[in-house]
Amino acid sequence: MPKRIITSIQAIGHRVIDGIWRLGCAARFFVLVLLKSMTSFLRFTLVIREIYFVGVLSLIIILVSGLFVGMVLGLQGYETLQKYGSESAVGTLVALSLVRELGPVMSALLFASRAGSAITAEIGLMKATEQLSAMGMMAVDPIARIVAPRFWAGVISMPLLAAMFSVMGVFGGYLVAVVFIGVDEGSFWSSMQNAVDFRYDIVNGVIKSCFFGVAVTAIAVFEGFDAPPTAEGVSGATTRTVVTSALAILGLDFVLTSFMFRGVD
Repeated sequence: MPKRIITSIQAIGHRVIDGIWRLGCAARFFVLVLLKSMTSFLRFTLVIREIYFVGVLSLIIILVSGLFVGMVLGLQGYETLQKYGSESAVGTLVALSLVRELGPVMSALLFASRAGSAITAEIGLMKATEQLSAMGMMAVDPIARIVAPRFWAGVISMPLLAAMFSVMGVFGGYLVAVVFIGVDEGSFWSSMQNAVDFRYDIVNGVIKSCFFGVAVTAIAVFEGFDAPPTAEGVSGATTRTVVTSALAILGLDFVLTSFMFRGVD
């Protein structure tokens, strides 16, 4: 067998083994964060401060993006439904698209790009400047003091941001369909209220956003804590956070959708 093929097989095997090893480390780290989260609940001000950092500071991009996504949905939905004489159902199209899919998924992707990368960079820089090691020398657990509050802040913020994204999206669809195009306002709201079910649409959307919040924040804190203590290492960890979070969000969305809307128990 040629040496080049052997080298390629060895490289593939090395990458697979390294990936499995990192997955095991991430799972162990996640359990460790959960076990050491009591400090976050006893000193909840730590979590509140991080909620401002990862949640409040992400509001602008979430609200503006939700508004424009809703406006595009209203415009495209009206153009499509008009061909079938069902333009009054544009409110249903906008609301269901946002509450079920676009709201949780788009807000999670934006959250990963803005807050997830910031969490990774912050923890990575603390490691590079030996702040985490200094905490350990002073008998302060860095996972309980630094990692856990950021994790729970992300888990709490994600569903709220997804809800705000959906609300702004519905408002954007209302602006385009009712204010600009002239769809009947009563038909817009009544069709939406009749079609959107609290249990199967709104609650499932909230559940999705909770799963996305856990996944994105867990990836962000792990990549930051595991980053090599160099500028290049922190940069690579930040990039991995965004890429891995995006793939995790889309994969989880498929799995959760199959359970929620396909009748799988």
